[in-house]
Order: sequence, then structure tokens, then C-alpha cells
Amino acid sequence: MLKTLLIFPLFLFSFCGFSQETKKMDSTAIFILDKMSNVIGELESCTFELVTSSDHLNEENNIVKSFANSKVSMVGPDKLITRTKNEKGTHRFFYDGSHMTYYSMDENNYVTLDAPETIMEMIDEMHVSYGFEFPGADFFYPSLTDDIIEGFDSLEFLGKKIIDGEECYHIMASNKKMNVQIWVSIDMYVLPKRFLFINKEKNNIQYEGVFKNWDLNKTIPNSVFNFLPPPKSKLISILKKS
Repeated sequence: MLKTLLIFPLFLFSFCGFSQETKKMDSTAIFILDKMSNVIGELESCTFELVTSSDHLNEENNIVKSFANSKVSMVGPDKLITRTKNEKGTHRFFYDGSHMTYYSMDENNYVTLDAPETIMEMIDEMHVSYGFEFPGADFFYPSLTDDIIEGFDSLEFLGKKIIDGEECYHIMASNKKMNVQIWVSIDMYVLPKRFLFINKEKNNIQYEGVFKNWDLNKTIPNSVFNFLPPPKSKLISILKKS
């Protein structure tokens, strides 16, 4: 099951602060987040698309926005494949339970690395050692609710909102460093629909994402996750982060 994956939180919790002030935690928001996490945790497999936009400060301290589109398929506990297209090009990750391959479609080169036995361990190691980022990972972290409660000063349920024609629950968490807003579908699966991270320490720059086309518990052949080098592709090497 996907709850055995324990996917490493790549973005959200790097900005969590720990306040000694009295926390304000809304029980309705906690219930919705727990329900969402439980549903995701009980999945055997899933595919989804994630469309993101991210702000960056340029040399003149102006905010520049960039966009990316990712498609993710996974089977717990040890199969993952992603395809991400952004302004830098298109790349893919293949993970088959023993090796992780990063493949650049634009440069037609790849690197294959020994990897741990689960998606959780693989993503953790690849992010720490090589800086690889995996789309949507925050929402598969099984302690999502507990970490938000621990890392934020307030958690609120802001009611129901319409997102792309779909009714969603609206939740907001905030601390001195960051504001996080999450929209969760009201349908029976209670899956994440949209998120917004606002970095208060850097000119309120934003990272926003929209989940699309969830497909749950479909049968995905194991061969999909095995990387076969395309014709004329080149094997490269990379160094671990110091």
C-alpha cells in the first residue's frame, strides 16, 4: 500500500517554523487532512497530473514566474515513474525497486543510480544526495497532518470553494515564515485539488500546484517502470552533493 511509502516532504516542511506561542488548530481542518491522508495511504496504485507555477527572484529582486507540467504513476511500495516538462526541458524518473534513473529527453542522456528498496527511502536519498525533486511528494507523506500541527501556529477551515467547477474544502495553515493553502475535493475520495505555498520571508513568492486526472488502483505493468536506454542515448555520471 502507498502508506508504506512514507514519501519525503520536499518543499512544504523545509519552511516550517516551531513556535512557542499558543496554537490555533481547527478540528474540522484536521479531520479533512486526516481523511485525505488516509485515502491516499490506502491506495495500491495511482496516476495523476500536476501543473505547477513557481516564483523566483531575479538579480534585480523582481519576481519571475515559471511553469511545469508533470505526470506521475506509482505502485506501492517500490515502483514510480514521472515525466516533467518545464522551461529547462523535459525529464523523467524511473524507479523499479532497486535502481533510479534520471533521463533528460532533450539531451538524450541518463544516469542510473543504486536505490533503496522503497519509494520513501529512494526519494529521501535522491533528494538529499543529488537534489532531485519529485512532483507532489508532500501530499503522500503519511504524517502530513501531524507535521502541519507541529510546524504551524494556526490551522483553519475556510469553508467550501469552487475550483475549476468542483466544490472543494479550503484549508489554510500559517506561521511566521509561510502561508499554506490547500483545496481538497469534496467527492468520496477526498483527494487534493490545489495548493498554494507563500514564502513570507522572500517577498511573498509563491509555489502553486493543481492536481488533475487522478486514476486510482489501476493495474500498471511492472515493465513500465524499467528504464531502457533510447537509441544513441548517453550514460553520464553525477556527483553527490557535498
